[in-house]
Amino acid sequence: MTKRPQTILDTIGKTSLIALRHVVPGNGCRILMKLESENPTGSMKDRMALAMIEAAEADGRLAAGGSVVEYTGGSTGVSLSLVCAVKGYRLDIVTSDAFAREKLEHMKVLGARLRIVPSEGGRMTGKLTRDMIETARIVTAETGGFWTDQMNNRDQIAAYHAMAEEIWVQTEGRIDGFVQSVGTAASLRGTGEALRRRDGRIRIVAVEPAESPVLSGGAPGGHKIDGIGAGFVVPLWQEGIADGIEQVSTDEAAAMADRLAREEGLFAGTSTGANVVAALRLAGQLGPGATIVTVMCDTGMKYLSKR
Repeated sequence: MTKRPQTILDTIGKTSLIALRHVVPGNGCRILMKLESENPTGSMKDRMALAMIEAAEADGRLAAGGSVVEYTGGSTGVSLSLVCAVKGYRLDIVTSDAFAREKLEHMKVLGARLRIVPSEGGRMTGKLTRDMIETARIVTAETGGFWTDQMNNRDQIAAYHAMAEEIWVQTEGRIDGFVQSVGTAASLRGTGEALRRRDGRIRIVAVEPAESPVLSGGAPGGHKIDGIGAGFVVPLWQEGIADGIEQVSTDEAAAMADRLAREEGLFAGTSTGANVVAALRLAGQLGPGATIVTVMCDTGMKYLSKR
């Protein structure tokens, strides 16, 4: 008998995996999309937000009636806003005008208090990330809250181990490649680690903005792919975490997001577009009969004001 959810948090995870039907490689390789838009806030970040808060509750870093602090491009903030609303924690979010207005409004509706750090022309840059981190330090000192510190927090990795197990079961173990864009690197690292434990031959590919190819050893730069490309090598990134790194431009990612909506009915953000661009490239390397899994990171409803 299926257990009924007790709160909205019990519906996080167990998302669908579907095959792309029209946006496909010409060589017969299959590309499967993990629909993380099915999570309560429409984002895969629901998984990591819940994991970080529950780990802090378990070891006493976060007590009943306490408060939480985080810096975020939006999706993590929305997910934390949901978790904190359900669990009764005050939440202070440091974010920026560089990110989609819908995300900022969603956080406020769920009860978060926002501190906005101005950007340079609406672009994501390394300086903006560092400014947000420093502001989060200040807010934490002011409030005495628990700082989830997503760039360094390893508790979230377990959430993506669980996502990998879902993928393994859904593909019945028939998976040759996994592709994911890099923000904190937790989703790529956690999912990749768990899939490699199942089958060390699975090829893991990281995706970063072509305008800021720091993981590939290039120079940082500004881009407009929400949620990825911090502008520096993030702490959770490790050498060997991926077998390859694909650089995808903002224009390529946006164009693919449009194709997914019009040809597949999958309305997603630009990070998802970047994932599919990279998955198609990997398909050309793996050849006929291969199966590649990538992620629909969130719903495009979060980005309507940026289109």
